[in-house]
Amino acid sequence: MSIAPTPTADTALTDADEAAVRTAITSISRPPRASRTSAALTFGWRGMLKVKHVPEQLLDVTITPVMFVVMFTYLFGGAIAGSTAEYLNYILPAILVMSVLFTTVYSGVALNTDLTKGVVDRFRSLPIWRPAPLVGSLIGDSVRYVIAGTVIIVLGVILGFRPGAGVLGCVAALGLVVLFAFGLSWVFTTLGLILRSPNAVMNAGFMGIFPLTFLSNVFVEPDTLPAALEAFVDVNPISILSTAARGLMEGDAAAADIVIVLAVAAGLTAVFMPLTTRLYAKR
Repeated sequence: MSIAPTPTADTALTDADEAAVRTAITSISRPPRASRTSAALTFGWRGMLKVKHVPEQLLDVTITPVMFVVMFTYLFGGAIAGSTAEYLNYILPAILVMSVLFTTVYSGVALNTDLTKGVVDRFRSLPIWRPAPLVGSLIGDSVRYVIAGTVIIVLGVILGFRPGAGVLGCVAALGLVVLFAFGLSWVFTTLGLILRSPNAVMNAGFMGIFPLTFLSNVFVEPDTLPAALEAFVDVNPISILSTAARGLMEGDAAAADIVIVLAVAAGLTAVFMPLTTRLYAKR
C-alpha cells in the first residue's frame, strides 16, 4: 500500500512561482511578427555590420577598381586610343561595369560560407520570411556596389574624366549598373547553394564572369575584332550595359540599350530568385 507524499512548503512555493510565471507570460501579448521588408532590411544591415567589424572586406571595392582604372588607362590608353585622356573617357564607364559585376561573385561566396558554418540553420529557426536572409544579403551587397562605383567615378574625375551629362548622368549610370548587378547576383547565389565550398564558388564564378567581361566592348571597340567575335560581343549583355553606361554619362544614351539592360536584369531575377529560394529551402 503506497502512501502519497505530503506537499512541503518548498513544493508549494515552487508551484506558486510556476503559476505566477504562466500568468505573466499569458497576460502579455506576443510581439508582432516582422514584416518581409523589415526582415530583409535587418539582414541587409547584418551585411553592413560584417564590413564594420572586418573592414578588409572593402578592399575589393576600393583598391581593386583603382588599380583597374590606373593600369588600363596608362598602360594601354596610348596604344589603343592614341592618348590616355581619350581612352579614359572610353574605358571609365566600362571599368565601372566590370568592377561592380566582379563584386557580384562574392554574393554566392558569402551565402556558401553561411551554409558551411551553420549560420543558415539558425536563420531557419527564426519566425521570419524564409527568403529574408537572401534578399537582405543582396541588399547589403548593393551598398558595396554603390561604394565601388563611387570610388571609380571620383577617381576618374581626379584623373581628368569629364562626363557630358554631369553628376546626374553618373548617378543614372551607376544606378543602372547596380540594378543589373542585383539581377546577376541571383545567379551566383544559386551557384553558392549548389557547390560545396566558398573557394569552389569563387573559382566557378570568376571562370564565368571573366570571359563574358573580356569578350565585350569594355576595352576596345567591337569593329576591331574578327567578324564572328564581333557578332558575339554586339549581343553580349555586358557590352550593352557598358554602352548604356557610356551613353548615360555623356547624355546620349539610347533608350533601346537601357530597356535591354533592364529586361535582362529582370529576367535573371525572375529565373534565379525562385531557383535560389527553392534550393535554399532544401539545404
